[in-house]
Amino acid sequence: MLYREAGDFKTSYRDDGQTFPIRLDRWGYYAILAVAFLVVPFVIDSYWANAVLVPFLIYAIAAIGLNILTGYAGQVSLGTGGFMAVGAYAVYKLMVAFPGVPIVIHIVLAGAITAVVGMLFGLPSLRIKGFYLAVATLAAQFFLVWLFNKVPWFYNYSASGQINAPERTILGWAVTGPATTASAKYLICLVFAVVLAWVARNLTRGSVGRKWMAIRDMDIAAEIIGVNPLTAKLSAFAVSSFFVGIAGALLFSVYLGAAEASEAFGINKSFLVLFMIIIGGLGSIFGSFAGAAFLVLLPVFLKNVLVAQFGWPTDLAAHIELMIVGALIVFFLIVEPHGLARLWALTKEKLRLWPFPH
Repeated sequence: MLYREAGDFKTSYRDDGQTFPIRLDRWGYYAILAVAFLVVPFVIDSYWANAVLVPFLIYAIAAIGLNILTGYAGQVSLGTGGFMAVGAYAVYKLMVAFPGVPIVIHIVLAGAITAVVGMLFGLPSLRIKGFYLAVATLAAQFFLVWLFNKVPWFYNYSASGQINAPERTILGWAVTGPATTASAKYLICLVFAVVLAWVARNLTRGSVGRKWMAIRDMDIAAEIIGVNPLTAKLSAFAVSSFFVGIAGALLFSVYLGAAEASEAFGINKSFLVLFMIIIGGLGSIFGSFAGAAFLVLLPVFLKNVLVAQFGWPTDLAAHIELMIVGALIVFFLIVEPHGLARLWALTKEKLRLWPFPH
């Protein structure tokens, strides 16, 4: 058997509760991290960084944030794009106001500011849920984009209405601005993605995550057994918005370099991240990465195959992409609601038994 547990014994509760209890899983995880940190930065070029890896890592962070709120806490949100805009404009104002402070601190503070804003817009979740909460967060999306467009202070009274990221460095390497290399962009996004995924995994496995899942499954029963709905729901909104704000800050400062609220953080961004967690799998950290990878790679694949190989028009390829994404969402909602994460788990279960039939 290629994927086996023979001789993999657990001698403590800590061993039994590991994220990767099977030794082969741990080896694969360490191998992926080693390749990501020690190999990819030396071979990556601008195309792979800008078209695939950097947007994948940034959207994976945003998907983890939304998955915490929707997948683990059961609170529907359609305001992800607006909260990403909060992170982007917050990091811009911090970079301009405090040029001597390291960019990493700016990005973390932008996430904290977004967490506060997310808690404010999460207050309606204490009285409403389901479709009504989705409409409330959708209102937050439109309000935040309108605010950043209509108040000149947010974009420093620029005539164009855009915000532009000034150049900032880490250990002498430019990570924002036009002089940024592909490896620098990739590495800063990779570090944030790995650290935030580790934080999310530990939060969802601990008492905080159990409270979120109790609220998700049945809020009345959760309150009866001692879970405070106020702290559980608002903490979910805060943590989720923190992740999404960091994703927005990275999207603006590292990836785009310049942004305008309605174009870069419109309602399409909210639906894109929502589709990522639906396809990847609700309530799964791996599902957030899988959904982000799928929806980042799909346009690149269709463009290279349909446009470059077959010579189809670009707009036709974009329409086919929308059709494929829509069909997959319907498929996963009907056939496998837990998405790609569940399919991967089933595959691993089959491999653990192969080649035996039972």
